[in-house]
Amino acid sequence: MARIEQATAVLRPSSSAGPASRDSPGALRVATLREQFDPARVRLFARSSPGRLIAIGLLLIGLCVAAGWVTGATVSDRQQTLDVLLDDTEPDAYSAHRLYTSLSIADAAASTAFIAGGLEPQAVRDRYSQAVGEAAAELVAQTGRASGTAPSGADNTDTQLRTGIATSLPVYTGVVETARANNRIGYPVGAAYLSEASNQMQTTVLPMAEELQNRRSEAVTAAQRNHVRPPWTAIVLLILTLTALVWAQLDLARRWRRVLNPGLLLASAAVLILLAWTVVAGSVSATSMTRGRDDGAVPASRLTESRILAQQARSAETLKLVSRDATGDYDRTYDANIARLADLLGGYPSAAPAADEVRNAVPALARWRVAHQRMNDTLASGDFNGAATVATGPGPADVAAQVDALDKALEQGINETRHTLRDNISRATQVLDFMGPGALVLGIVAAACIGLGLWPRLREYR
Repeated sequence: MARIEQATAVLRPSSSAGPASRDSPGALRVATLREQFDPARVRLFARSSPGRLIAIGLLLIGLCVAAGWVTGATVSDRQQTLDVLLDDTEPDAYSAHRLYTSLSIADAAASTAFIAGGLEPQAVRDRYSQAVGEAAAELVAQTGRASGTAPSGADNTDTQLRTGIATSLPVYTGVVETARANNRIGYPVGAAYLSEASNQMQTTVLPMAEELQNRRSEAVTAAQRNHVRPPWTAIVLLILTLTALVWAQLDLARRWRRVLNPGLLLASAAVLILLAWTVVAGSVSATSMTRGRDDGAVPASRLTESRILAQQARSAETLKLVSRDATGDYDRTYDANIARLADLLGGYPSAAPAADEVRNAVPALARWRVAHQRMNDTLASGDFNGAATVATGPGPADVAAQVDALDKALEQGINETRHTLRDNISRATQVLDFMGPGALVLGIVAAACIGLGLWPRLREYR
């Protein structure tokens, strides 16, 4: 019988299909949906108690999930930034410092080798060769690191500086070798070549190395400064979420004459824990970074400047002897660098890392100044060989011994402050461990508690 009716419906003329189509199941479902989603009906449901509960629940769930996700993403970004700082930015800055220092040492060693005349001492020659080799190695290391990690926009200037140093260094060493060859056979023109090489180093190569070091150090400082800033977006969102949870519980208690909702209480506790975790962990991490800056980066910068000033003063001291300078230009350069060096060492905080190394450097500097004055007095009396002996001799009271003692103390101090900086960066990273995924988990737990807390209230309206 049903099949006959279906066949009849199929063969029924189209003019009579209208009423039947309006009574079909599909049409009935469309009409029902239209009726249920009628704007007036929706507004009426939104003003009802179940609608209000659903709206509050969706709002709170969205806030909790958003707060957990934003907090987790912020913490993850901060940890990634610290990892880049520890693995790339800080090593790159230290490499730039070593490049600058190696070039300064090479310049001082090259001029020292000329004072002896003829074949220079092997130790001085080795010091020059080692300094040039270390400078070349640092250039290669920086180029490899920059090509893999540095942002292209920020790396353009650094690449140009490295390229300029890399192309100027062979020219400098070539002029030094020409000067050395002339010096070995006794040609006075060797001094002119050496002066030209030193002038190229002082006016072209070292300024580029200094700018590169300053830029890399500023990158470390900028990363530290950004990390110290509180994650305001996450904190504000967590406070907003906690405020909304408190308001919702008070509103539910007032409207439905109920005690505080257990689910919302648990959600509030989860958000409060996440807020406290964010503030406390962020504060501890920022404190570690601040200590790294104050006890590591700042003292290291002071000691780095001191070491470079010492090498430049040594270069001016030896060039005075090589050039038989009577104008006083090299003396003025030496005096200015030594005065600045004395101020840096004298003002070094006694409680800062590497204070013991600085205490060893101060008397070495004082003995160097005494030996330098003795060199000048000997040179003023016309005894060039005696002045050269004071400047480069192996005696414990000669200049070379004091310069070596000063340089070693400063190098040890730089290494100690660097370790302090890196240790604090590591602690700043470790404090944030597990906080990224933990924030997301707490946000989801809070959202689930809201659903479980409001579901019994909604079931009362079935």
